[in-house]
Amino acid sequence: MSEQAFAAAPNSPAIIHPGVRKASFTVEPVATCLGAEIGNIDLRVPLEDDQYLALRAALLKHKVLFFRDQDISAAQQVALARRFGDLEVHPVFPHHPGHPELVILGGDNKQAARENIFHTDVSWRKLPSMGSLLRCVECPPVGGDTLWVNMAAAYSGLPAGVRERLAGLQAVHDILPAFGSRMTAEQREARRQEFPPATHPVVRTHPETGEQILYVNEAFTTHMSNYLEQHESQYRFGFDFRIEEMDLLHYLFRQASAPEYQVRLRWRANTIAFWDNRSTQHYAVQDYFPARRCMLRATIIGDAPF
Repeated sequence: MSEQAFAAAPNSPAIIHPGVRKASFTVEPVATCLGAEIGNIDLRVPLEDDQYLALRAALLKHKVLFFRDQDISAAQQVALARRFGDLEVHPVFPHHPGHPELVILGGDNKQAARENIFHTDVSWRKLPSMGSLLRCVECPPVGGDTLWVNMAAAYSGLPAGVRERLAGLQAVHDILPAFGSRMTAEQREARRQEFPPATHPVVRTHPETGEQILYVNEAFTTHMSNYLEQHESQYRFGFDFRIEEMDLLHYLFRQASAPEYQVRLRWRANTIAFWDNRSTQHYAVQDYFPARRCMLRATIIGDAPF
C-alpha cells in the first residue's frame, strides 16, 4: 500500500501548508532506512506549489526519491532542479553543452568512471549542496547501481561514547585529493585559490528537520581541524593524538558501508534520483566497465553547515 504523498518528516514546513494534501502522486518506500519511489507524476510538467511542497516533504522524510520512466529534456531537468533552489556549475566535471548546470557522469569505454567511493556531493564548498538530481540517459546492460546511505541513522547508531567524543569536532573538506589528478598544475593552483579547504562540523544539524547527521566522507574529508584542542590531555606524545584522530576518522568513514543504513537503485534509462545531500552519502558502483553509462546531474546549492 502506498503512502500518501503528503506524508512528511516531523517538523517539515511542508506538512503545515494547506495545499500539500492536494498532490496526487504516490510514495512507495523501497527500504526501511531511506528511499522511496514516486509514482503517478510527470516531471515534464512544471510542479504546482502543492506538488513542490509535497515532494520536498517526501524528500525530508525518505532522503532519496526515485522516479521511473521520466523522458525529460535537459532543459526540463534544469528547470525541475531549480524549483528547489539555485544551481551550481561544477568546476571540474564536463558539462552538458547547452546547460552548464548539468554535469556529465559515467565514463566511457576507454576510461572507467571514478565515483565509486562513498561521498556527499561538493562537501568541499563553504556552502555544500542541498540536493542533487541525477538522470540516467544511457545504462549498461547490467550493473552500475547506486547506493545511498542515511547518515542521520549512521550517527544515531554510533555508540554513546563515540557520539560524546564527536561533540564540538570540526573536519576539513578539500576538493584536491579527489579531483587534483584531473587537473594540470596551473589548474590545481587556480582551484586552490578559488576553493580553499572548507571546515564543517563532524556532526551537522539538518536545517529543516533538526536531525543530527554524521558529516564526514572518505572522498573529501582530510582531517579534523581541532582534534588535539578537544582531547589534548589524553596523550603522551604528538603521534598519539594523530594516530587516534585518523583512527576515529576512518572509523566514521566506515559507517557509510553498513547495509542497514543503505538503499540500492538499479538504474533504467529515464530513471531519476533526487537526494538530500545534507543527510546522505552515495556510492556509484563501477562494475560495468567497459560498458558505457551516461548520467546528467544537477546540484542544488545549500547553506553553511552548523
